[in-house]
Amino acid sequence: MIAHGKDIKVITGNSNPALAADICKELGIPLGNSEVGAFSDGENFVSIYETVRGSDVFVVQSTCAFAKDGKISTVNDALMELLIIIDALKRASAGRITAVIPYFGYARQDRKTKPRDPISAKLVANLITTAGADRVLTMDLHANQIQGFFDIPVDNMLGSPIFVDYFNRKYKDEKDETMVVSPDVGSVARARAFAQKLNMPLAIVDKRRQKANSSEVMNIIGDVRDKRVILLDDMVDTGGSLCHAAKALVEIGGAKSVTACASHGVLSGPAIERIQASALDEVVFLNTIPQKPEVHCDKIRYISVAHLFAEAISHIYMETSVSPLFV
Repeated sequence: MIAHGKDIKVITGNSNPALAADICKELGIPLGNSEVGAFSDGENFVSIYETVRGSDVFVVQSTCAFAKDGKISTVNDALMELLIIIDALKRASAGRITAVIPYFGYARQDRKTKPRDPISAKLVANLITTAGADRVLTMDLHANQIQGFFDIPVDNMLGSPIFVDYFNRKYKDEKDETMVVSPDVGSVARARAFAQKLNMPLAIVDKRRQKANSSEVMNIIGDVRDKRVILLDDMVDTGGSLCHAAKALVEIGGAKSVTACASHGVLSGPAIERIQASALDEVVFLNTIPQKPEVHCDKIRYISVAHLFAEAISHIYMETSVSPLFV
């Protein structure tokens, strides 16, 4: 028995409409007929042009900066669009509303690191819940404890199975000379699980962060000499940490080659230039954040997560376990 929603509808904001369209193709349904825009003063508006009464509605919106009609919008624009869409659906008597947030912004502000700091991730969780979302579907939260900031169910999908498939094919004949490397001590648990799935050894880059968006590589724990190295992270923002780690692995560790993968390619500031000029051979992202139109870097590759999210949406609609997708 379906507990919520007579049918599935997918609505999207402007941050990642291509992913929403691909998810609908996987589900075999049309994308919901809606319009999300802004007035001349910058205030957002939402118009939904079809009935959603009693429907199981999934709102696809990454809370990231995005470009539309030549204009660059901010993370805050994406978040506000999400909140207004949810509110509109709630007032239109949707049966259940799931916020599908492939990339959850503000996730790095998950605790107080110094006096009088905000915990912005908790504030965003409160906003989404208060707006009227019944559950959240996301991928690779920067901090797993953010699931506890919500008073509604949260399914935190893992991008690693997609990367496992990719690197199993890429290095199927070279596994004996390939290693997984964690770019910092905080990512060791994620990297260890990834290495076990690939049946590869693990090394760690020990670094000391001097200030925000800046780091200094200190040491490499493990022998990467003459190895093909896979750097795993959850996101790449300015690219400084990743490029420094790649440089150290080649110059200090003696690695043969360095490939990186991360679920979220934020790529702000000088990230593209840094990656292009770095020791990295290839950087693989998931399309939780869409590729920026100005990105022209032959080292960057994107893999779609549409199939995985479509599977999760089907499981949620049918009220069956989402756990098999976490394997």
